[in-house]
Amino acid sequence: MSELLRGWLDQPHPGRGVHLADDIGGWDHLGYAELASAAKRTATGLIADGVRPGDVVCVLMPTGFPCITGFFAVWAAGAAVCLIPPPAFVGEDDYVAHVGRILAQARPRLLVTSPELESFARRALSEADLAQEPWLHRESETEAELQPAGELALVQFTSGSSGTPRGVRVTWANLAANIELIRSWIDWRDGDQTASWLPLYHDMGLIGCLLTPVCGQGDLWLMRPVQFIRDPGRWLECFTFAQHTAAPPFAFDYLTRRVRPERLSTLDLSGWRSAIVGAEPIDPDALERFTELASPAGFSPTAYLPAYGLAEATLAVSAHTTDEAPPVIRPDSASLKFGETVVVEQKRRLGDPTSDDEGGWLVGCGRATGVRILDEDGAVLDEGRLGEIEVHGPSVAVGYRGGHEHASTRFVDDAVRTGDAGFVHEGQLYVLGRMGDSLKVRGRSVYVEDLEAKVSAATRMRRGRFAVVSTARSGIALFAEAADGGWIDDASTVLRNELGPDVAISIVIGSSGLIRKTSSGKPKRRHMWEQFQAGALTGARVAR
Repeated sequence: MSELLRGWLDQPHPGRGVHLADDIGGWDHLGYAELASAAKRTATGLIADGVRPGDVVCVLMPTGFPCITGFFAVWAAGAAVCLIPPPAFVGEDDYVAHVGRILAQARPRLLVTSPELESFARRALSEADLAQEPWLHRESETEAELQPAGELALVQFTSGSSGTPRGVRVTWANLAANIELIRSWIDWRDGDQTASWLPLYHDMGLIGCLLTPVCGQGDLWLMRPVQFIRDPGRWLECFTFAQHTAAPPFAFDYLTRRVRPERLSTLDLSGWRSAIVGAEPIDPDALERFTELASPAGFSPTAYLPAYGLAEATLAVSAHTTDEAPPVIRPDSASLKFGETVVVEQKRRLGDPTSDDEGGWLVGCGRATGVRILDEDGAVLDEGRLGEIEVHGPSVAVGYRGGHEHASTRFVDDAVRTGDAGFVHEGQLYVLGRMGDSLKVRGRSVYVEDLEAKVSAATRMRRGRFAVVSTARSGIALFAEAADGGWIDDASTVLRNELGPDVAISIVIGSSGLIRKTSSGKPKRRHMWEQFQAGALTGARVAR
């Protein structure tokens, strides 16, 4: 186990720890000494029940101190951890089936859970055909000695936009390299503090917002996702003393809509140094609207670190980290041809005044160190040309658990070919979207994320309320959580202008919940189309 990661278990800082949001506006606190002791007492029970170095142990628990101590207990016992999402907004049977698929691949020695989730855990074990009982989290009276670790630190399951989760095997070396990379991005200093509401089972929440501050023994202020949704201003208030966070673009859009300027009038956000932004396509308009809201309180757009990453590279790949605001460009959509040079029509810095409202802007995700752009035959392309993003370096994981070699994201030699399309311009990486979520129109590639940005600009609808899906018959379907209205004409016009007369366009509307999403908030496009074709999207109807 890397000293970077186990140091706090051996020598916990006496004055720092984790602050956990309660449900009445306060914070519970557990110091690192208490956390380390609880983890080692839990590890005693795991070892007694057969956990050995090199095993995999799954943890199915809600965000809280028991989940955190359970996580580190697995490491103290020498095993690899696999965090499983607790139930959310999904039917029980679908949830159990999903967890069953994870367990069938992970093949854990034990499944650690809490009493309120025991019935789910029991059903999922049966679904995976695993003959074991759920292991209820508990602490022994004695602390275990830290055990030597196996090769793997984590088995990290992707969010499964195709409906099939994949377990990424992350080594200790991978994890240490990635945490060091993140610390260099954010200029981590002793005593820095982090605030997060991200779920711990997601790589950005786990590695970016739990392991990075805990291993650096800086104070962590942790909320559950539902607490952020109920009161996003509470998270914002943390940055009067915290310096770092990571979040998807959705968070900044949500803050702008939910937090009134008066609430910021007494806040000083000038000490907020970094906000890593990723996990979904980055909408510059959402970031600029939040800057307008928060700049009177001292927030600077230079705090934004637009980033690109994926679980197969542990988490982080690249991020914009200079003292300038991130660059924003708009490519000529007609030039988006695989293997060809992308023509950049306009460029500016995030926050620069612009009268443009047509959308199609891309945010730079940092210097493309450790990144190559490949053509369809796997040959490396020159800067400026569009192709598949390939990532190499010490953070690239060692493969999937249980196969999946033929997935769109795949490991080739010592690199990972991501299945994402992108290009490099003036040294910055720009990401267009999933290669499988595009369609060919008159020789060029049209990416659904780009269409969504332009529909949002034309209709002023939030991007989270709709999703564009490339259908099997060279057409597209726009799914929207909305009623009939004039927006349909506006959306149809912008889509037709982008796609021309030969592409079939359908608009499907429904109530809240129509847009099915992964645990990281990305639309499950293929799944939605399949469900719609099967008549399984309740309340959905074709509006045009």
